[in-house]
Formats: sequence, C-alpha cells, structure tokens
Amino acid sequence: MKTDRVPKEIGKPEAGNPRLNPPCTRRQTLIWGGTSIIGLSALGTAFAQGTDRSLIIMEKAQGMVIADPVLCVGCGRCELACTEFNDGKASPTLARIKIDRNLNFGPQGITTWRAGHGNLGDGLIVQDLCKQCPHPVPCANICPENAIILSTANNARIVDPEKCTGCKICLQACPWEMISYDPDSRKATKCHLCEGKPKCVEACPAGSLSYVSWYDLTGRTTPRNLNTAMLPPQRSLSCQECHLPGQEQNVREIGAMIRGAFGGGRPVAAGGIGFKWIDMAGALLIPLAIGSVLVHAILRRVMKR
Repeated sequence: MKTDRVPKEIGKPEAGNPRLNPPCTRRQTLIWGGTSIIGLSALGTAFAQGTDRSLIIMEKAQGMVIADPVLCVGCGRCELACTEFNDGKASPTLARIKIDRNLNFGPQGITTWRAGHGNLGDGLIVQDLCKQCPHPVPCANICPENAIILSTANNARIVDPEKCTGCKICLQACPWEMISYDPDSRKATKCHLCEGKPKCVEACPAGSLSYVSWYDLTGRTTPRNLNTAMLPPQRSLSCQECHLPGQEQNVREIGAMIRGAFGGGRPVAAGGIGFKWIDMAGALLIPLAIGSVLVHAILRRVMKR
C-alpha cells in the first residue's frame, strides 16, 4: 500500500504580518552584520598597509598653563614676558599666550559686542593658552616636515626651528589658533612651557595663571575656528590601524556631535585626525545591528502568541 509523500515546504513564512515577521532570521542578521563590520575593519587596515608617513603618536605633556579669567586684568605683562624671554623682543603678536586679541571683544570677536566677553562686553578678559594636545596632536600630524616634536624637559610640544620651513600649515591646523609665525625668522612658534618654568606665570601680577600637571582641556574649550588644514592621505589612512569601529572614543565623539546637532549640548567638532567613515560606521552600525536583532526577536515572539 503506497502512501503519498507530501514534500515539506521550504522557507514557508510563519503566520502573521509579513512586515513584522521578515523572512530573514536573527542568525542571518547577525552573520550579515558581523561580516560587514569585520569587512570594514579589514578594509581600513588593508588600506593603511604600506603607508610611509604614519601618524605621530606623542606622549602626554607633564605640565600645562591654565588661566582664571576672573582674575585677569588685561595688563598684557604675560605676553611681554613670553616674547622677551623667547624672542628677545616685545611683540604680543608672537606671544604663546594670547590676551591682546581677546581684550575688547572676547574670543568670539566683534559679533558679540556688548553681549560677550572683553572690555566692551561683560568685562571678562579671556586668556588663550596652548592645550598641549594629547594624541592625535593636530599641529604635529599636519606638519609636512615633522618639525613639531617633544621637549626633553617636560614633553611639551615644541617647534624645531631647524626643521620648520615656515609653511604656516600648522597655524591652520590648531583649533585654538595658538601657533604664531615670526616674520623675522620665518619660523612658526608655540608654547613650550619654558622648560617647566613658564615666564608668563611668573610675570602675572594678578595671579591668574598657574602651572599645573597636565590634564585634557581639548574637549572643554570651544575651538576658535574650524580646522582648514588637510591631513596628508598617507597619515589619514594609517590612523585606521588604531581607530577600529566601535571604539569608546569614537562612540563618545559621535554622541557629542549628535547632542550638539539637536540642541542637547554645546556643538562639538569631530576630532578630524582619523575620524573617518569607518569610525562612523562602527559607532553607529554596531548599536543599530544589535538593536534590530533584539526588536526582531521580540516581534517574532509576540506574533507567535
């Protein structure tokens, strides 16, 4: 007696709304998502292979100068002390600490007249100082001559006059415009902390400047300008060896950018050096992939009931 064998249907969708119960499984979603992320990581690292100008990774500085604007009287003695010690002349425009440019209108310039800082605003004199940036150091990474190096005294970022050609690219790279150009020597200059004994701190009569142990101020101070200098392609690619998708630093940076864009916080510019599409993919796609898998699992369970 023969029995009819009914072939089983393969790939038959489960009952329910097809929009809430897509044909792909959680396993397939995980495989596709994981493969995509791994592929992006491998692609970025592969592009970085063979680059001959890798990023300059600098140790953190051992000290820094900080300022208290409330105590500043705008006398400018710090600028004079800086240039007289380092350049042998009184020239506030060359000073490694910037007071004169903020004296009347504050860091935001004349657009904030009678509403911002400065003598013609609320009277608060804001001092601009070098942050001794941690890695990635914008001015050092952008310099085509590798002229910005570490001081042997305190790891301050200094300009090597023997290597500097006066191209002024580093002036554009600093988000806070803290690098100056000396037209006489045709060299760039920046704060080197006077080998641990800053002359600006010693000269301040109001005690508004202090030399302290280094800590990161780069994310707490609004940049004066957007970075207009372009990182050499070789260095940009080599950065991807370290900045793999989903790293904590990338997630924090994207979160700050999103909060600033939607009015939830102060606008924050991306770090620029190494912050490329691969970072964005890792920081956004990984949480989205995990979230979609969880939602998919919940919907499947609900529709089976």
